[in-house]
Amino acid sequence: MSLPTLRLPARLEGPLSAGHPWVYRDHVPSGTSVADGTWVRVEAGRTVALGLWASDGAIAVRVFRRGRADAPPQVPDAAWVEATVARALALRSGLEEAGSDAYRLVFGEGDGLPGITVDRYGRFAVLQTYASGYRRDGSDAAELLRLVVRSLARAVPLTGVLRARREGAAAETVWGATPPPELTVHELGLRFLANLFEGQKTGLFLDHREHRAYVRDLARGRRVANLFAYSGAFSVYALAGGARHALDVDVAPAALRDAARNVAANADAIGADATERHETLRADLLSDPAAALAAPQLAGSDLIVLDPPSLARRKGQRHAALRTYRRLNAAALAALPDGGLLATASCTAQVSHEAFLGVLAEAAAEAGAQAGVCAQVLHESGHAPDHPVPLAFPEGRYLKFVVVRVTRPD
Repeated sequence: MSLPTLRLPARLEGPLSAGHPWVYRDHVPSGTSVADGTWVRVEAGRTVALGLWASDGAIAVRVFRRGRADAPPQVPDAAWVEATVARALALRSGLEEAGSDAYRLVFGEGDGLPGITVDRYGRFAVLQTYASGYRRDGSDAAELLRLVVRSLARAVPLTGVLRARREGAAAETVWGATPPPELTVHELGLRFLANLFEGQKTGLFLDHREHRAYVRDLARGRRVANLFAYSGAFSVYALAGGARHALDVDVAPAALRDAARNVAANADAIGADATERHETLRADLLSDPAAALAAPQLAGSDLIVLDPPSLARRKGQRHAALRTYRRLNAAALAALPDGGLLATASCTAQVSHEAFLGVLAEAAAEAGAQAGVCAQVLHESGHAPDHPVPLAFPEGRYLKFVVVRVTRPD
């Protein structure tokens, strides 16, 4: 097959051969014109790669296969897709045995299928794509996507696959039956309600599973404040771990309603007094974190979970995001008593792990000046096993999770 060929500067051979899955638009020859979603051949030095062309956005090519000039890669076919999907599923083989039927089946670049993610929710799956070519009927990208869905449907006991809603378009069923408006899924033995049509992300925040389990281990006997609570999953884990009380704080009434429902749905794991040990509070944490954390309902909280939404979509928003992280974390640290714990997270890809630790240090210094706080890092982690990231792809490491202990020395 004769494919459009893009010749890149030789200096890009290293990242390309090492496994970086993206070719940025400012690296391709100016004036390149290729149909959206078409297979292209990429050459840099002696390395040859095959990828899908995207007609817009900062990423021009998403790379699927690599080789050398004397042994060039072949266009992915049905057998290649099936083998790639099988490798991805093998990585998740222990999750269901551990009591989870909601997890990420395919994590795009991390599983060798750039621009494609698939999340499982029981007997249904939700598909998301991050390149316009996947939605272009008849394109090479659309055919590849069809093969991915077919391979998943053969290998996983699914009833249907839903394509997640996007701006200007509703969710649509692409294989099998349409999911119900709401369903119940399991995560490490706990139950959660998932709305695959209206929920954030694809229904739940699946990437925090291990972090929620870590909070469960910390929570016994503590009063927990779960900030940016969404559906209250961190509180469910904390209460199941023996927290005396959990408060979910969010600006969205629907999120707080779902949080209360999730706590009630886990009464067998939490205890008969589940709803008595749980409370919700509507507050806008982004506009004035210190004022929100001064609310009477948060008094006595000695474990704060801080998991804000992504604060930067583009590199130019990074500095504003860092300022917001500093304000949020400084307010949370200042509100904690001696021995209190802050479990804080960032899902902003534009903020690196090192930058996040740096801003936490600044927040601790600010809280120290205001409230005599000292802080110790007890735990750091990132991606769950079902969210693998290639070593050659630092841009993919978006998730950071840090647990900090507050002390107030005399």
